[in-house]
Amino acid sequence: MAARTGERDRCVTGVEGLDTILYGGIPRTNTVLLTGSCGTGKTSLALEFLIHGAMKGENSLFISVTENSEKLLANIIPYKFFDKGLIKSGRLVFIDLPIMYERLGLNKSELSMEEIDLLVSSLTSLAEELGTRRLVIDSVTSVCYKLKTSEKIRDFILKISKSLSDLDCTSILVGELPAGSESYSSFGVEEAIADGIIIMANMERRGDLLRTLQVIKMRGTMHSRARYVLDLTPMGVLLVPLLKGGSTA
Repeated sequence: MAARTGERDRCVTGVEGLDTILYGGIPRTNTVLLTGSCGTGKTSLALEFLIHGAMKGENSLFISVTENSEKLLANIIPYKFFDKGLIKSGRLVFIDLPIMYERLGLNKSELSMEEIDLLVSSLTSLAEELGTRRLVIDSVTSVCYKLKTSEKIRDFILKISKSLSDLDCTSILVGELPAGSESYSSFGVEEAIADGIIIMANMERRGDLLRTLQVIKMRGTMHSRARYVLDLTPMGVLLVPLLKGGSTA
């Protein structure tokens, strides 16, 4: 879907249903909080966003905070459209943040404001060096555990969001929530700063556990706030509207 006259340029996610919900995609340079409980498909959706970007010629960067990237790649759904040549060509890059922590001397359990600045500067320099147009941090919640306070978390997210936006980069910050949580983030800070919030959840229906997706907010575009049922398939993420009464369209 093309952007209308006067509207911001869109970063087309490549997930057809999501692009429809967002009237053409994520407004470019937005920072989006993709949040939800375990097993809801957050990492798969974030990876598909990057893969489609790389396929379109946009350099894409996945920053893995808790899981080794080789293990991550071995366990993802075997998308039929995924070409490992994207990695060999440098269009799709995976970085393990713990390795960066070690190189920067940031192995402490809590980072100072100065160390947060060093982390933001290092991530920004990496994105700039790689010419990154799409970036995912999975998960930002794990980074926040090293920041501890609301003040430091706010400082980190504000700075990394602005730095990436200045590089014309559209970013997704993956957040983690406990099952049944009614909030949008673990620390109550992330959702207020992010340009967009996409929440993913598990919903039980007639003995089945369904994955759902809902766009809560997205600056720079109109969007549907309806809840959708999400299915992970070899062809990618599929979204179907969840009708009243819990059935699907």
